[in-house]
Amino acid sequence: MGTAQRYYLTIDNLATARGPDPDLAFQGSSPQGFAAALQQALREAVLFSRWRAKQPEPDDVDDSLAPVDPNATVTAHQEDLHADVEVTTSLSHAILRHRLFILIGQHWKLRDVRSA
Repeated sequence: MGTAQRYYLTIDNLATARGPDPDLAFQGSSPQGFAAALQQALREAVLFSRWRAKQPEPDDVDDSLAPVDPNATVTAHQEDLHADVEVTTSLSHAILRHRLFILIGQHWKLRDVRSA
């Protein structure tokens, strides 16, 4: 893990933002619920492990996607029709992007990245 970065994201319609696998996708609609789900996905291996187990060849999954950051924080709030999300983590952008994809697919946009 590297130094902590702060990622600023926008989700246009959180109520309909879902990942490709309904068993693993975010099922809520509140920004606070999403922040809690993403924070847990970054801090603990549970979501990744469940995703890995569902792959055709779980043993072939790239281990570089497995790390967690027990200090990751996520906040989110509703802003007009979209949700603004702030993620602080030492995990790589690739890992963050993968966990976001599992939870909400491609229904997010990265606005900015800064050192934490």
